Amino acid sequence: MPHKIIFMGTPQFSVSILEALVCSNYEVVCVYTQPPKKSKRGLKTNISPVHNYAQKNNLIIRHPKKLNDKEELDFFKSLNAEIVVVVAYGQIIPKNYLEIPKFGFINIHASLLPKWRGAAPIQRAIMNLDKETGISIMKITEKLDTGPVMKKISIKINEEDSSEDISNKLSKISSDNIVTSLDEIFKKNAKFIEQEHEEATYAEKISKDESRIDWNYTSKTILAKINSLNPNPGAWFNFKNSRFKIWKAEISEQIGKPGEILHKNFTIGCKDKSLKILEIQKEGKKRLFIEEFLKGTNINTGDVIN
Repeated sequence: MPHKIIFMGTPQFSVSILEALVCSNYEVVCVYTQPPKKSKRGLKTNISPVHNYAQKNNLIIRHPKKLNDKEELDFFKSLNAEIVVVVAYGQIIPKNYLEIPKFGFINIHASLLPKWRGAAPIQRAIMNLDKETGISIMKITEKLDTGPVMKKISIKINEEDSSEDISNKLSKISSDNIVTSLDEIFKKNAKFIEQEHEEATYAEKISKDESRIDWNYTSKTILAKINSLNPNPGAWFNFKNSRFKIWKAEISEQIGKPGEILHKNFTIGCKDKSLKILEIQKEGKKRLFIEEFLKGTNINTGDVIN
């Protein structure tokens, strides 16, 4: 009989890991994900990427608003799963759940723990100009991201990497390693090592205020912000009473005042050097390469962005 697994996840990042489990010799008895959400105008109900994959593969799906409900707890127990794999699920797992499966709950966290515990580890690593990040496969305990770790795998962060780029890389690494990690756990060969808790840093959720660009910072710092917030929520600035989201930029050696447009190709001064905009999106319009954008926009050298 194959080992029974419950999978809990929500975003696109989690899908490849679920797919790896479905294609393995293990049995995914149920998939938990966040509830469907209505679009802004309420005309459409959107299901999560994990929900979509599970539905296409005829898996049992649960999407409770809260886990701490007796009916949900009883159903969870009835599944008789031996282990639960959690990947960016989006809810705190109640303590009474953690004690149910024989092998507990395993989490894939997108950082090299204890660095960047919390909600936005990929964004914070890029924004902080870290040279590397990775995944940690760990046991879930009562406190957030504090459990012992059985495996860490690191990758380099390049200057041009966006959070989407890093997310895709880490998702692939996770899917490549989840089945062998479960093999080790079921064979009782896995070694879980306690984290160095005094070295922990926290990746707090990105606030709206953080996404606005302040040109008084260095070009490297601003570029890291742009990359870390790509695709969501996006780094932006106001210019001529309109909001502009920068999708992609590169550092230029030109020097000028912070916020000053130094070249008609939309090179903008920073504290030290400058940034040349490569892809941009005006509020309410579509994303454009800068060459296409400039055809319909009047940019004057010497103008200053607030």
